Amino acid sequence: MTRSALFAAAASAWAAGAAWAQTGAPTDGAIHFQEPATQIMRDIVAFHDNWLLPIIVAVSVFVLALLLYVVVRFNRRANPTPRKFTHNMTVEVIWTVVPVAILVVIASQSFPLIIREEQIPPSEYTLKVTGNSWFWNYEYPDLGVNITASRLPDEDVEARNAGNPDAEHRARRLLSATEPLLVPVGANVRVLITSNDVIHAWAVPAFGVKEDAIQGRVNDTWFNVDREGVFYGQCSELCGKDHAFMPIEVHAVSRAEFEQWVLAQGGTLPSAQPAEPATEAAPAPTR
Repeated sequence: MTRSALFAAAASAWAAGAAWAQTGAPTDGAIHFQEPATQIMRDIVAFHDNWLLPIIVAVSVFVLALLLYVVVRFNRRANPTPRKFTHNMTVEVIWTVVPVAILVVIASQSFPLIIREEQIPPSEYTLKVTGNSWFWNYEYPDLGVNITASRLPDEDVEARNAGNPDAEHRARRLLSATEPLLVPVGANVRVLITSNDVIHAWAVPAFGVKEDAIQGRVNDTWFNVDREGVFYGQCSELCGKDHAFMPIEVHAVSRAEFEQWVLAQGGTLPSAQPAEPATEAAPAPTR
C-alpha cells in the first residue's frame, strides 16, 4: 500500500465517515481537498498527500515526543537540581541542519510544481477576469463575450431550486452567481486577472487556481478542465465589506455547448468571423 493510501485510510477512520473526495463545491464534513478537475490540481493533491503531509506528521510526532520527554525527565520531582549550561554545539547544529534539509526536500518537489503552474501553454481561449467591489466581470476578448456576475440573491436561489430536481445543478446560497461563467472542457484557457478598484483574488479550488486581481496590473494564469461539472470559488483577498459575497460559479461544458453559449451571448466563433473585404489596389501614379 502506498503512503498516500495509508494516510487516506487513517484519515477516513479518524473522521468516522466524513467526506473525503468532494465535488466542485464545499461539502459538509469534508476533510480533504475538493475533487480535482485539472491535472495541475491533481499534482497539488499528490504533493500534499505524498510529501507534505507525511513530513508534517513526522515533525509533529517528533516535537510532541520531545515535549513529553522534557516534561517527564526534567520536572521538579525528577530533576530537583537543574543543570546550568547555556550552549550545546551538537544540538545547535542539528536543529539548524535538519530543518534546512527538510525544506530542501520540500522545495525539490514544490518548485517544479510551481514552474508548471506558471508556464502558460499555447491557449485556445483567453479569458479576462476583472474584480470589482463586489462582483466580477468576465470577458472573452477574442469571442466578443462580456458578462457580469454577482451573488445570486437568496430568494432567487430558492426560486431556481424549486423547479430544479437535479442536485448537482441546484443553486447554492452564497456560491451561485447571477451569471455563471462557461468554459470548454479539454481546452487550454489563459486567464488575465486585474481589478478596477481594491485588491481581489480569483480562486477556484478544483482548478488549482488562485491569483490576485490588482488595480493597474494584469496577472495571468491558466487551466484546462478535464471533466464537465459545476465548480465554485470565492474572492480570496480581503477586499471590503462585501468580500464574503463575491462568489465564482464556473460551468465546464462540452465544446458544442460552449459555442452555443458564445453565440447566445452575442459573440462570434473564430471560424465564423467574416473575412475582411479585399481592398482594391491603388492606381499607379501617372507622370
